[in-house]
Amino acid sequence: MKKLISMKEAVAHVKDGMTVMIGGFLACGTPHAIVDALIESGVKDLTIIANDTGFVDRGIGRLVVSGQAKRVIVSHIGTNKETGRLMNEGKLAVDLVPQGTLAEQVRAGGAGLGGVLTPIGVGTPVAEGKDHLIIDGKTYLLEKALKADVALLYGSKVDEKGNVFYNEATRNFNPLMAMAAETVIVEAQEMVETGTLDPHLVMTPGLFVSYIVKA
Repeated sequence: MKKLISMKEAVAHVKDGMTVMIGGFLACGTPHAIVDALIESGVKDLTIIANDTGFVDRGIGRLVVSGQAKRVIVSHIGTNKETGRLMNEGKLAVDLVPQGTLAEQVRAGGAGLGGVLTPIGVGTPVAEGKDHLIIDGKTYLLEKALKADVALLYGSKVDEKGNVFYNEATRNFNPLMAMAAETVIVEAQEMVETGTLDPHLVMTPGLFVSYIVKA
């Protein structure tokens, strides 16, 4: 199956009300061209799972500013004042999750697990309404696995089969999210022919990638 598609075809996979994972850390490793296209498409009521909401003018934060997100599940929002404002005004649901817990929830979703056990949050408001388990005398919270309808990722080098190399810090949440969504779309900074990408550099095998768009 040919995986390289147009940007118009790519964003057509994202429908109103979907849950979408978006890679990156403070806009580093985020598929900016896809985010731009999503804003132009007008898709709305998205639940976004990401490390953060970027900035008001860059990355995932632009989807927040445009009003296309109804809920975000993230580890912090401090670099995007609009996320905080909308949250305080009751216009955006914000689930704040410790960064390590968030990563493990996404990993669990990709591995087919029901969730992960963590002591983080025990005895705090974070624990309200969550299952508690006592193991060897220590209390843990059950944090349920996270999955998405679509994952939008960014690859530094991507071959025609969808094998992905992420350069340095652009890796971030991208490999985990590639395993935790029904449809995975990668924005490629550079496309290379199949067989030219060193197998030792492949961080996400093409098996997990549904489609590719060129940045």
